[in-house]
Amino acid sequence: MVVTIHQPEHLPWLGFFDKLRRVDVWVVLDHVQYRRRYFQNRNKIRSENGFIWLTVPVLVKGKYEQSINEVRIDNGGNPRWRAKCWNSLYHCYVKAPFFDHYAPFFEALYRQEWDRLVELNETIIRYLLSALSIDVKIMRASTLDVMSVKGELMLDICRRAGGTTYLSGISGAEYLDKAKFVQAGIKLEVQQFYHPVYRQLHEPFLPGMSVVDLLFNHGPRSIEILKGIGVPRLETVFH
Repeated sequence: MVVTIHQPEHLPWLGFFDKLRRVDVWVVLDHVQYRRRYFQNRNKIRSENGFIWLTVPVLVKGKYEQSINEVRIDNGGNPRWRAKCWNSLYHCYVKAPFFDHYAPFFEALYRQEWDRLVELNETIIRYLLSALSIDVKIMRASTLDVMSVKGELMLDICRRAGGTTYLSGISGAEYLDKAKFVQAGIKLEVQQFYHPVYRQLHEPFLPGMSVVDLLFNHGPRSIEILKGIGVPRLETVFH
């Protein structure tokens, strides 16, 4: 049973889905402290002039210690955020070969009202997993009654999820104690993601975009590209 643990990012990049395609269980790390100005409420999409941030406004003033599953969307202060997100996607990708295939989901998504960021993100991720034909069981860390921190938290969650192997992101090598995983009978592996290079609407190629950039441009073949089949890869591990 291969387990990975990852925060529910907004419109995640390719490396996120590369992790999930390699595992049996994804534990949504939703009960840890929300990190401002990171990827929980925003991600990059490719525009004609480089990349732009697609951002969901959230309520953070006076809430510095709130957990991810407590974060609420700022619908009052930024009532037009849904229209702005949809318009950005539309203008950046309307000419992409497979835009019409996936656009109805996102148009409908941005017509709905959303309160909790985690619910919006998980809805998007579940759709993207289906679009990429990735089958993975999803669990929420907040339901596992685990309150440890950092490396111990990862180990305890993996135990609760029934994991025999834990697939960590590249940063895990800096803080995870491999010996403790061995003692617990859990194999520790670290993801090595070499970013595939694929055709985008505009040149030069920009890595690190949301996975929607790949889907809109390559459609059903996206999972093969994610695996590096038939395309070159960047020569160094992408962080």
